[in-house]
Amino acid sequence: MNVLKTSLLAAAIALAASPLLSSPAQAVDAKDLVNATLSDASDLANLPRQHVELKRPPFVHDHDQVAKGGPKVIQFTLPIVEKEIVIDGQGTTMHAMTFGGSVPGPLMVVHEGDYVELTLVNPATNSMVHNIDFHAATGALGGGDLTVIQPGEEVVLRWKATRPGTFVYHCAPGGPMTPWHVVSGMQGTVMVLPRDGLKDGDGKPLHYDRAYYVGETDFYVPRDADGNFKTYGSHAEALPDTLATMKSLTPSHVVFNGAVGALTGEHAMTSKVGETVLLVHSQANRDSRPHLIGGHGDYVWEEGKFNNAPAKDLETWFIRGGSAGAALYTFRQPGLYVYLNHNLIEAVLLGAAAHIKVDGDKWNHDLMTTPSPAGPIKASTSLALPADK
Repeated sequence: MNVLKTSLLAAAIALAASPLLSSPAQAVDAKDLVNATLSDASDLANLPRQHVELKRPPFVHDHDQVAKGGPKVIQFTLPIVEKEIVIDGQGTTMHAMTFGGSVPGPLMVVHEGDYVELTLVNPATNSMVHNIDFHAATGALGGGDLTVIQPGEEVVLRWKATRPGTFVYHCAPGGPMTPWHVVSGMQGTVMVLPRDGLKDGDGKPLHYDRAYYVGETDFYVPRDADGNFKTYGSHAEALPDTLATMKSLTPSHVVFNGAVGALTGEHAMTSKVGETVLLVHSQANRDSRPHLIGGHGDYVWEEGKFNNAPAKDLETWFIRGGSAGAALYTFRQPGLYVYLNHNLIEAVLLGAAAHIKVDGDKWNHDLMTTPSPAGPIKASTSLALPADK
C-alpha cells in the first residue's frame, strides 16, 4: 500500500472514532457480555440446528412459511466482499462493500422465536474494518458492538428473533464510515415470519407462491470538472471525494439490486397468472415509494411488521429510510409489469425500476379491454373541454 493510501486509511479510522455513532468497540466489552450469557447459551444445546445456504437477491432461500416444530438455531455464513462493480449501462464503476458479494446482501428468513447464528467473515484480502447491525436484534447496537472485525478475522453472533417482520441489517463501523459503508452496498434484510405464517387483518392465513427481495440503494459517485464520473484505484482513494458528494444529499444513482437494469429485461423477475408473489423491499438510507404499474398491493406491511394488520389494495406504499417492507400481490393478467420507486425522477433518470414478466394463456377482457382500438379521431368525438362552472 502506498503512502497516499495509508494516510487515507488512517483518516478513515480517525473519522470512524468520532462521537456520532462512535466505534462500537468502545461501547460494550464483548468478553464481559459473552461470559455473562454462557449459561443461557448452554440452554440452546438441545435445539435443532439448521444451516441455510443464502441466495443472491432478488432470489430467496427455501423456507417454510409456517414453522415446523419448535424454535431452531438457524445458521448463516456471510463473507464480506470488497470489490469494484459496474452500476449502469455506461460502464460507471465504484468500489463497493458488500455482504455476500451482492448489493443488497441476501435476505435471511427465520421464524419468531428462532435464533439467528451468523458467522461473519472479513477476508484478509479486504482493506476495511467491518461489522453488522441487525435492526431485528436486541442490544449491543444490534450486534454492531460485538462484531467488529479486521481483515483476516471472523466472528459468530447469535441473537433471538423476537419480533416478526422485515428488518434491515447493515454495516455500522462508526462515524462517517457508517453511511459510507451503507451507500457503498453494505445492507440487506432479515425476514422474521410469525410461527403460524402471515395473516390478513381478520386473522386468516396468507400464502405466497414466490418471494423476491428488492434492495434499493442510493450511490454517490463523484464527478470531475467536466461532469464525468471519476474512477479510483481503491476504496481509500475514493473516500474524500465520496464523502463530499454524500454531503450534497444528491445521489448519482438510485438503483434496485446494485445497478441500473439489474432487474429489467433478461434479468426480470418472473411469475404466472394466478400466483401470489411476496415482494420484500428495503432502503437502508433514504425513503422510497414502491409502485407496481398494472397491479396493486393486495396486502401491504409498509412498516414491515407482521404483528400489525396489513393495509389492503394500495397503489403505492411507503418504505421509510432504514427499514424494509413487504407486499403481497396475486397476478391477474399476463404481460410485463414495472415495479419502481414512484419518485419518477429516481426511477426513470437514476435507475430505481424493475420488471416482472408474468406468463399466462388468456387475457382477462373483463378487467381491461379496448372497445375502440387506437385510430384517427372520429368526427363524432367531442373536443369540448369541461365547463368551469
